[in-house]
Amino acid sequence: MATSIPLPEQPAARTLSPRTSSVILLLRLEGLAVATVAALLYARTGASWWLFAVLWLVPDLSMIGYLAGPRIGALAYNAMHSHVAPLALGILALLLHRSGLLPYALIWINHIGVDRALGYGLKYPQGFGFTHLGSFGRKKADHAASGSA
Repeated sequence: MATSIPLPEQPAARTLSPRTSSVILLLRLEGLAVATVAALLYARTGASWWLFAVLWLVPDLSMIGYLAGPRIGALAYNAMHSHVAPLALGILALLLHRSGLLPYALIWINHIGVDRALGYGLKYPQGFGFTHLGSFGRKKADHAASGSA
């Protein structure tokens, strides 16, 4: 039985938007650092930058899950935008001496880092615009209009 985790309540007299708080800024800078390190390591693998360009958007195919609804969409998106799977792939590549797998893990990690740096976070089942880095898009405007921003 799946239960929905409610979003934390926001204080009524908040001066900073959740998307501009110092915590969010730190998380976005962390994403930029991860993306930079992954790109630098990718360059050291000697793999083709064409491969990088062609595969970079592949994790976003997980958004197709939203066709089945916001809950399934969030699960699919989060599965492809969490560092767990690409780090596991990278560790396996190193442990099994399969260096050909390492560029794929680094492309994936770079994608996630860039997404985080741009403010695209892991999704809540309430909808695509509700992320661990705050709300955005039309849903945010609807949420604010209802007086519960």
